Amino acid sequence: MSHDLKADTGWRVWWQLTRPHTLTASFVPVFLGTMIALSYSSINWILFLAMLVASLLIQAATNMFNEYYDFARGLDNEKSVGIGGAIVRNGVAPKTVLQLAFLLYGIAALLGIYICLETTWLLAVVGVVSMAIGYFYTGGPFPIAYTPFGELFSGVFMGMLIVLIAFYIQTEEITLLAVLLSIPSMLLVAAIMLSNNIRDIVGDKESGRRTMAILIGRNHAITVLLLLFIVSYVWIIVMVALGMITPWSLLVLLSIKKPIHAIKTFRTYEHPLEVMPAMKDTALTNTIFGFLLGIGILIGYLM
Repeated sequence: MSHDLKADTGWRVWWQLTRPHTLTASFVPVFLGTMIALSYSSINWILFLAMLVASLLIQAATNMFNEYYDFARGLDNEKSVGIGGAIVRNGVAPKTVLQLAFLLYGIAALLGIYICLETTWLLAVVGVVSMAIGYFYTGGPFPIAYTPFGELFSGVFMGMLIVLIAFYIQTEEITLLAVLLSIPSMLLVAAIMLSNNIRDIVGDKESGRRTMAILIGRNHAITVLLLLFIVSYVWIIVMVALGMITPWSLLVLLSIKKPIHAIKTFRTYEHPLEVMPAMKDTALTNTIFGFLLGIGILIGYLM
């Protein structure tokens, strides 16, 4: 590993290998689940930190598996557009990337054991399944990312499930309110994956993938992305209108410019480089929406 580090540009290569701007997809659900738990229990901040770090490590490792298997299957090259490239552009040894991913999984597993000791070993099953999904998303003989179900799996396991686990480790229960508040997180994480597949639709088709964007076509995929955004915002508005959550939760509306810009960009441009800002806006929508929702719940609790 030291040889690779010297051959490339130092720590920045390894930092970029984690795809840092995607890590908010793990931070926000943990934060949101913990804020929802405030009304039910006092917060164990050590458990919160353990859950947060474990989630970030699993996300980073999943990104590295993605990097490795895209290279191994010949999908990445020096001209590839995207957030990867440590192997094809920076010369990091493929084996090193894979080993580092498993190392991060190992550290996450140790944190998971601590969380189970403090709560319940049932979470071990959930953790193992989540890590398996992270690996098989691009790894194994039948990668999930190559099927129409990538958005579903990523939304459920990286969005909804993380919110509910973060809530459970604080309260030792799952409530209807927690489930309902995890729905937008599920939809917006799915939106991130869908935006990625819309960008890569031409290359993915050539490589034999059968993503949802390919099956329904680019225009319909953008419409589905729009619906994911709309339902997420309307969901919170309806919950506020029904008195289920505080009106402070409407802070999420402050983030609405991001999805609007994402949809406009996807409708206007098609080249992968030109739609990169739309992908960024989609990721930021998930981050800002979830963070503002958590802050709104926190303010409502304090008020």
